[in-house]
Amino acid sequence: MLDIAEELHRWCGEGRAFAVATVVAVEGSAPRQPGAALAVDADGTAVGSVSGGCVEGAVYELCRAALESGESVRERFGYSDEDAFAVGLTCGGVLDVLVVPVGPDAAGREVLTEALAAATAGEPVALARVVDGPAEALGRALLVRPDGTYAGTLAGAGRPSRREGGRGAGAEAGGGGPAGSGKDAGTAAGPGPLERAIAAEAAALLAVGRTGSVSVGLDGARCGDPVTVLVESCLPPPRMIVFGAVDFAAALVRAGKFLGHHVTVCDARPVFATPGRFPEADEVAVDWPHRYLDAQEAAGALDARTVLCVLTHDAKFDVPLLARALRLPVAYVGAMGSRRTHEARLGRLREAGVGERALGRLRSPIGLDLGARTPEETALSIAAEIVALRHGGTGIPLTGARTPIHHEPRRGLGPVA
Repeated sequence: MLDIAEELHRWCGEGRAFAVATVVAVEGSAPRQPGAALAVDADGTAVGSVSGGCVEGAVYELCRAALESGESVRERFGYSDEDAFAVGLTCGGVLDVLVVPVGPDAAGREVLTEALAAATAGEPVALARVVDGPAEALGRALLVRPDGTYAGTLAGAGRPSRREGGRGAGAEAGGGGPAGSGKDAGTAAGPGPLERAIAAEAAALLAVGRTGSVSVGLDGARCGDPVTVLVESCLPPPRMIVFGAVDFAAALVRAGKFLGHHVTVCDARPVFATPGRFPEADEVAVDWPHRYLDAQEAAGALDARTVLCVLTHDAKFDVPLLARALRLPVAYVGAMGSRRTHEARLGRLREAGVGERALGRLRSPIGLDLGARTPEETALSIAAEIVALRHGGTGIPLTGARTPIHHEPRRGLGPVA
């Protein structure tokens, strides 16, 4: 549901009652992945999507019914081809959807509102919700932050839990350890083992930006009666840094923004690196590329989702920059140039002490073979390569191929849900 956080946060602020249908599991080929959501308010207004159209009507009615009954429900939608008027997925997959009503005074609404606010603001947060287990626990939520603090409850009616650290938790929650101690706070009983176990699992998924399911026993162990929780991770947009303020860079900025990246253009030449030439870029930096990259690394502004595209096509910029970039744990390093330029560049990088394993990470010539010629076509080929690497795609045409259409998400470039 964090994919529609902005709209839902506004609904919460307006005090609206609504129901949220979330994809919690998929089998085979399915149009949307776990975490995708459709929400319907009391007036019938709908936002989001769970299937791209196949079962939207049926899920919409489930949301309306949940608002009337106040009960959560989990529904499975499978393949439907024999009867053209039946509700099902024509793609042949199976989709499990959890529908949860959220009234103005619903238990857990405060936690949902807090998670939606964080996601809307672009702050890192994970939302863990019970999607399979005791009926009374369905839809209960736990908010988890990168530092391991959490709020909410997953089991035990009337046993809200809160574990805060580093910002006056004891005083805020009215119990537990002293402010900043990181001790459990909340009721006298404190949070249960289930919350602690799920918070740890959710924090691990959040660290790599992944959305997925976790099953834990009610006592927090791996055995016993299981509770399955869907953990949705929300991280700030992944960075794309384009080195070289050239015409190809302007097209790549647009492609990067389309893919949801926070895009920076960097060039040492102030006459070319201007916001006027790259109005769609989030930042334009005037600096030597290798020096800018060093500064970003020192500031902790790079992560495993970061994409580095080197379009400078000049050895005095390329070599010191790539020598550093190929040693960083980023998702993608690509460099523009002909095959002849690429071979010459490899020789200079070897002379600079870059090993073969690091050189093997370099995507050069950059992009997939689309026969691109214009800046826009070249940007498309680069974006296609980034997407293929993110999802483990091959880049070959789907027509006649036996490969899966949808791949399991990989770490690093993984989704923001």
